[in-house]
Amino acid sequence: MKKITLSLMASLALTSMSLHADDDEALTVSVKGLTLQAAQQIAQASVDACRKEGIQIGVTVVDRAGIPQVALRDSIAAAITLPISKGKAYAAVMFNAPTSQLADRANSPIGRAPGLIMSTGGVPIQVGGALLGAVGVSGAPSGETDAKCALAGIAAVQEDLEMAD
Repeated sequence: MKKITLSLMASLALTSMSLHADDDEALTVSVKGLTLQAAQQIAQASVDACRKEGIQIGVTVVDRAGIPQVALRDSIAAAITLPISKGKAYAAVMFNAPTSQLADRANSPIGRAPGLIMSTGGVPIQVGGALLGAVGVSGAPSGETDAKCALAGIAAVQEDLEMAD
């Protein structure tokens, strides 16, 4: 009886080990994100780009989950620019697309989801195919200028992000 029990236990241990050895599926994922310093650089470069145009803006940089990392409002930018920039950044990261490409969804049920602003001025931040976050800008006379300033913010760190990848 003792021999049978030991054989059975050894067999179960080997079976258990082989099940784990054959299981190549990872149980965790690694996710890249922006450092606070990178988010600050993006936000400040966006403000600086719009200042060169004589425009005061609000800018928000969100992480890949849509949580704000940095929000800046230039000295005389309207208070409303911050919540709008946050909504643009949130929409860009949730759809992994510039908000300029989301206009057709804006008047749909998804476009009315809380927190989403699908007007031009939100841009995802990507490196090596990985979504790191998004930047949203508000306050310029047009969404196209908002987007231009957001892109300038990303451009300020893009090379460093790619080198770090």
